[in-house]
Amino acid sequence: MATRNLLATTNAVKLNGVSFSSSFTGKPNRYLARCWPQTTTSRRVQTSCYYRETSLKAVTSLERPEVETDLNSEGIGIVRFLKGKSYLVTGATGFLAKVLIEKMLRESPEIGKIFLLMRSKDQESANKRLYDEIISSDLFKLLKQMHGSSYETFMKSKLVPVIGDIGEDNLGIEPEIADMISKEIDVIISCGGRTTFDDRYDSALSVNALGPNRLLSFGKECKKLKFFLHFSTAYVTGKSEGLVLETPLCIGENITSDLNIESELKLASEAVRKFHGRAETNKLKELGFERAQHYGWDNSYTFTKAMGETILKSNRGDLPVVIIRPSTIESSYKEPFPGWIQGIRMLDPIIVGYGKGQISGFWADSKSLLDITPVDMVVNAAITAMAKHGCGVPELKVYIVASTSHANPLRFGELMDLSYQHLRDSPLEDTEIDLAPMKYHSSLESFTSSVSNTIKIKEGDQSHISTMSDKGKRRLNYFVSMARTYKPYMFFQARFDDTNTTSLMHEMSMEERKMFEFNTKDIDWKHYIANVHLPGLKKQFFQG
Repeated sequence: MATRNLLATTNAVKLNGVSFSSSFTGKPNRYLARCWPQTTTSRRVQTSCYYRETSLKAVTSLERPEVETDLNSEGIGIVRFLKGKSYLVTGATGFLAKVLIEKMLRESPEIGKIFLLMRSKDQESANKRLYDEIISSDLFKLLKQMHGSSYETFMKSKLVPVIGDIGEDNLGIEPEIADMISKEIDVIISCGGRTTFDDRYDSALSVNALGPNRLLSFGKECKKLKFFLHFSTAYVTGKSEGLVLETPLCIGENITSDLNIESELKLASEAVRKFHGRAETNKLKELGFERAQHYGWDNSYTFTKAMGETILKSNRGDLPVVIIRPSTIESSYKEPFPGWIQGIRMLDPIIVGYGKGQISGFWADSKSLLDITPVDMVVNAAITAMAKHGCGVPELKVYIVASTSHANPLRFGELMDLSYQHLRDSPLEDTEIDLAPMKYHSSLESFTSSVSNTIKIKEGDQSHISTMSDKGKRRLNYFVSMARTYKPYMFFQARFDDTNTTSLMHEMSMEERKMFEFNTKDIDWKHYIANVHLPGLKKQFFQG
């Protein structure tokens, strides 16, 4: 039997009767609905339209008061904090870090230097990566407009590529360079990590579990260091129901004392020595999944991220540390412009496969809570927390940035119904596809059969699976593997507490709240999915 982690949660939220009325005219759609409280508790039932049923009493306990601040208040002083300070950022060319860098440079042009840890063979290659992946990115077009012909000069004066690797001792930085930048850094921002759910166990341990501590050790050599910011994940506790709290993780407190990280490292090392080639990779992926499941996590990603948090807590000393736990991060809501995304994110392969007619359904509960947070809201919350704690009490604080904390969480069925409406009228590809509403399979076997039939129909053969082409078999394996990997999130019923995050908003001035907006309660899901995220995803899809 698996040993579960012990993070305390409340009981699962119950769902009772409240009617919802569709925001669309014409024929009803199952999830295109928003809540309208009524005086009765009767349920509205239609065979052709599913209306979300949510207890007002249940969601009230998760609601926070409207954030009110003194109009004359100076707030936290976010821009003042950013000004003149220098930063070390890992994962610098990734989706989250790039949005963070853009926001800091745009709101505080008088910021100091931002040192960007990059894996490169030499300085010339690092400089090229800086130009190709950051300076030339359309993400920075507002900065280009602000600085005009001096844009590149401004960017190169602020952004300094540093050759290194979070998976190596001393971050793999040359001693002379390390000594030089350690005299300048005020804040370390840990954005780097391996986010593959079925990663090799040794790789996930090295980067996600040990990487933050290597960064912390480097930080302790920085003469001016004031603050350490670490990005984790809201799913780091391993819980899938109830209310997940903003509580630091600690082995022996809210994680079983049976977990010994040193023993896990030895297990992974033994597997590396024992296996070779493809067998080594497969065995290490299996080992990561098995160890995660044994201790109560869904995959090696969230499991090793949890280890990383516990090590940070144990080794930080008196350094102020903030851990940001975002839920599933997707395209920008507003900044620097709506719909910016890099790569195909977690939920997007499902949408793309559905939009291309490769799958007609998925192994999922249509009513499962789908916690999405736009990347700009995650960044704004992180910068605000950084300013709040960067000169304050030497504590460790956790902030969950999520959307299920409020009364209007998005559900998987709603996402796919909005996707259906959009992609039916504006397809992903020129090829005409007879798109039908998404189907929801209650078992992996049912989903596998559905995908198999779809592939064989496309290949003109409805006989046995063995007659599938090699390409068809690969596609089937891809979607089956995806369904297995995504299962915990497709039947997710937990909600994330955001008491700390809401309190942080209370301390902001009105001007700061406009500049650094992260109130997920204000997200209009219909607008965000249909008018922001899907157009952004399609742009990324066609570029890819």
